[in-house]
Amino acid sequence: MRETPRSQGTAGDAEPVLPQPRPGCALAHTTGASGSGSPHRSDGRPPQTPRGARHTGRHGGPGTTPPVPGPPTVHSPSAPRAPFVTPRALLTPRALLTPRALFTPLALIALLALCTWQIAAHGPLRAYDERLGRAIAGSAFPSPVAEFLADLGNTAVAVPVLAVALCWAAWCARRAGEPRWWLPPLAAAVSMAAVPALVVPFKALIDRPGPPGPLAGETGFFPSGHAATAAVAYGAAALLLHPLLRPRLRRPLLVGIAVLNLAVAAGLVRRGYHWPLDTVASWCLSGLLLWAMLRLRLSGQRDGLNRSRPGG
Repeated sequence: MRETPRSQGTAGDAEPVLPQPRPGCALAHTTGASGSGSPHRSDGRPPQTPRGARHTGRHGGPGTTPPVPGPPTVHSPSAPRAPFVTPRALLTPRALLTPRALFTPLALIALLALCTWQIAAHGPLRAYDERLGRAIAGSAFPSPVAEFLADLGNTAVAVPVLAVALCWAAWCARRAGEPRWWLPPLAAAVSMAAVPALVVPFKALIDRPGPPGPLAGETGFFPSGHAATAAVAYGAAALLLHPLLRPRLRRPLLVGIAVLNLAVAAGLVRRGYHWPLDTVASWCLSGLLLWAMLRLRLSGQRDGLNRSRPGG
């Protein structure tokens, strides 16, 4: 390379002048760099990448994603779901005895008292009930279908369904580690056993004659034992399975149980086994039993939460 011409002057006022690159020559920091005609780094690394040409991370931002402390949380779809636990605010004694919580049992007791009074006193509601029962019994609803629906209230059909739901709920609760896993199944079994203890005294006290049909001339039809058996067995099974199902399946389950009980009552009236108010009174008794079962389960959850507290 030829030396760059220096400016003329004395040695005292001479200033250092940086070398000026000429076209076609490589710009190198050290001797021995390759002259490629384009600027390059002497250490062999590529030139600095412009900001817009950098590779983005997984989320589309420049650079890499900052590390997050702690291991990532992975939810396996095959992992067992824990049963639904009622919020602690709803499990206090005050919340269990609020007017809103007591509205359902008080309404059921009032309706049961009204039906019992009208049937025993031969009131106008009894006359209307008997006219409605005769109309349903003489309807065009197929008798075989009505007989099948009425048989769903037999203990030989309803009780095994409750037993299966009871065993499944107990197994799931014990597997989930609940402190009182045995309490809801026990409450369901006691509710089922209480059906004849409540229905039989009512039948003997009211002694209502049956509708025209295969049981005409007999007495003791108020309330209906088949309707009460179906309501408690299927209702208790639904309450036991309700916390174990996915949220989108819980409401259809309750609606299906309500429709099933309506179908059982329709079959009983259509076949001439009961009057309509006999089934309504049975629903009132069954509702009280199911309400007590639900409250007992909630109180058991409250006690379990109190024991799980530090120092509780």
